[in-house]
Formats: sequence, structure tokens, C-alpha cells
Amino acid sequence: MNTALLYRLLDADPAAGPAELLHRARAGRDLPHLVLSALVRDGVRMGEPARAELRRARDRVAQYARLAAGLARSTGVRAIRGLPLAGYYPDGLLRPLDGLDLVAPDEAALWQAVIRLVTDHPVERIDVSLLGERPHHTAVTLHWPAEDPLVDPWYRVHLTTAALPGDGSGVPVRPYLAADEHVECLIALAESCLRRPSQPPCPVTLLDIAALTGRPFSEPAETAAVLAAYRLAPEAATLLDHAAGHVPLGPLAAVRAELDPELAPERRRRAEAATAARRLPTRHGTLLRRTVIRHAWDEARFLVPSSGTPLLLLTPVADYLLAPAPPTSTARTVALQALHHWDNLC
Repeated sequence: MNTALLYRLLDADPAAGPAELLHRARAGRDLPHLVLSALVRDGVRMGEPARAELRRARDRVAQYARLAAGLARSTGVRAIRGLPLAGYYPDGLLRPLDGLDLVAPDEAALWQAVIRLVTDHPVERIDVSLLGERPHHTAVTLHWPAEDPLVDPWYRVHLTTAALPGDGSGVPVRPYLAADEHVECLIALAESCLRRPSQPPCPVTLLDIAALTGRPFSEPAETAAVLAAYRLAPEAATLLDHAAGHVPLGPLAAVRAELDPELAPERRRRAEAATAARRLPTRHGTLLRRTVIRHAWDEARFLVPSSGTPLLLLTPVADYLLAPAPPTSTARTVALQALHHWDNLC
């Protein structure tokens, strides 16, 4: 990976110089930090504002790494996707991290981690969603301001009990991710393509593949079998085919070849699953109120205000209205009345 590759991926003319490359990168929120780090490695002249922006971005990634390590020790959650991939980038080259993705072994661990984050950081927004009904998986995303909240992306930590959420139809939820770390990274990249089937991989995803080509995929057939077991053979094949047009695949070329026999069976399974089962619902919570932290709770609770009204979700840090669409003012009023009644009973 080098600056020449960045010029190609961002469709920038090298003759226009590094300022044009950075201008193209500004179309994405985090790409400028990657470009700035590459230009620093090349010894390109830049002023203090650019250096300060890069310094804040490096501090942000270091903060994510500290958060992940601390939460792993205290709660058992672990980082997947972006942070592990950042570790495979060449020294000095900063992989963009739009957030920290964590998977929890169970709901209790997830809420323990959420409570620690709310206690230790100026969290301003907490989004909650439930995947499925009985049983369900929980996802929580916390946001708080960056050092410069106007210029830099806000901190975002996403926690979930489902490592791989699937597509809600043909590909099921796969709660656990267990493989060599670099294989897990390839699985996570393929999963991201599952959610954007009609879109080509973004430049960062292609750079991630370039970073993984330096890892030892010494058993291509075994890696392909793992991707197939996680139901991601078509996405992995499409991703590697796209990447091959931009970067040498190295050991991943053999993995791509081993995926061919897995494609037709997986597509057949998906077609059968899509006709046999209804789509897995995702319910998003509308915040009603933040609460004093309920340290004794290790899971969220449901509250039904009355017949015909939306379900309430009470969590260790906030209370939400679960509804398929933005709630009406009447629904919010009924929900808040139900919460006040519940408060009095408690």
C-alpha cells in the first residue's frame, strides 16, 4: 500500500499533486486521515492545521484501542472489524476508523460495557435496536463528541450480541465469530458486502484487502471452507474479484479459487431460506428518557403500557419506545405516562 494506490482508488491525477488527492479524500469523513498519514510518510510538506488534524485522528484510534482493551478485560467484549484490521496496515499508515465495533458474549456483558462507557465518557446519544423477537439480539451504539466536534467525526462505539447479523432473510444471524484474527477480518469484510449487495467496495475496503494480503493464508481450502460455513462465499468471491482489479491478491488468490465450488450451494440455500421463512424483524428504539444507571440490571426489560400501544424497552441506562415507525405524539405521551406509573410502583 502506497500513495500511488491512493491516487488510483480515489481517481485523482498524480500530476495534480497531493492537495488534489486530499481534496478527493474529503468526500469521505475519515479518508482524509488516511491520506494525510500517507503524505507524512512520503515527506510531503504540510502546515500545522493538517498535522493537528492527523494528530487528533491518531489519538482517536489510540483511544479506541485503549477502550477495547479495557472493556475486554472487564466485561469480555472484544473488537471486530475495523480495529483489528487497522493492526495490519503498514507502520505509519492510519486506517480510518469511523467507530469501534465490539461483540459481546451475552446481553449481560453488553450492558456492563455500556454502563462503563456511559460512566467514563460524555455520551450524548445512545441508540438501541433489537434483532429478532424471541429470542432476540441486542445492539447499542453510543456517541460522544470528538476533541473538535465540528471538524472531526464523533466517537462511536457499537456493541452487539450478534457478531454477524446476516441479511434478515436468506443469511441467518451468526452470533459468534471464531477463527484466526486475519480470517475473521476477511469474514467481516465479506459480511459488510452482504448489507450492500449492489454497491462496489469502497476504497477503504480495498485497502483492507491489500493489508490482508500480507497475512499467512497458508491453507486456502480451509479459509474458503470457513467463509462458506459463515454463509459468505458469494460476498467473499465478489469482494476479491473487485480487489483483484486494484491490488495483487497474493495468497488470497488461492482462497478465491477455492471459493468457486461453494457459490452455487450457498445461493441455493439462500433461495430456499427466503421462501421458507419470514424476514427477521429489526426494532429500533426511540429514546424517551435517560435514567440513573441501573447497576443491578444485567438485561433490558419490556413494559407493555396497554393493549394496542407500542412496547417499551427499559434498559440499564435509558428507556425507549419500540415501534416500526417514528411514534406519534400521542404514543409518546402514553409511553411516558406508563413510565411514570411504573416509577411509582417501583
